[in-house]
Amino acid sequence: MKKYHIIFLLCCPLLFTSADKFTFKADKMSGTKALGRETTILTGNAEVKSDNLLLRAERIEIQGDDSQFIDCSGNVWGFEEEKEILFYTDRLRYDRKLKIARLEGNSTLEDRKNAIVARGRFIEYDDENEITVFQIAIRLFKDDMVCRAEHAVYHRTEKLLDLTGFPIVYKKDDEFRADKIRVDLDTDDVIMEGAVSGTIKN
Repeated sequence: MKKYHIIFLLCCPLLFTSADKFTFKADKMSGTKALGRETTILTGNAEVKSDNLLLRAERIEIQGDDSQFIDCSGNVWGFEEEKEILFYTDRLRYDRKLKIARLEGNSTLEDRKNAIVARGRFIEYDDENEITVFQIAIRLFKDDMVCRAEHAVYHRTEKLLDLTGFPIVYKKDDEFRADKIRVDLDTDDVIMEGAVSGTIKN
């Protein structure tokens, strides 16, 4: 079957605000315009660009009023240009109005401005408030520091990381454990609460 490369610039005022540029392209497109159930499905080298966010995946589904929801699956790649945040995941759901992205499956988020790389099984990125929540098998890397936990909240503006769920922080040869750990990612200071233990090698 012959494939067609499709590129659309959507400017319809009924679908998008005039301030929001929204483009997409793919090898194949299908969808429906039924009132209240508007859906566009892109497959094969699918790509969507909205505001400062660029998304690529094997399949992208766009739905909801004003095309509010974007659902990406299969080798998902995304880049928030203004803040230099890059991510990879198995599946991503993005709410264009709330500017919240949810990454599911094997997921990696890189904050290139702050030289941080984080991995987990679920990541929720709130672009408006610059807060990221990580869950399940979390690993966060910054310079020679490695943080591990089952739950973490990254406050990007304050450069603070809150770890719970068997958190461990490794700094070079030193190891820190506690019920709760806060890491200042600007100074690399570690603050621990509850059942504190650690190993420091001189």
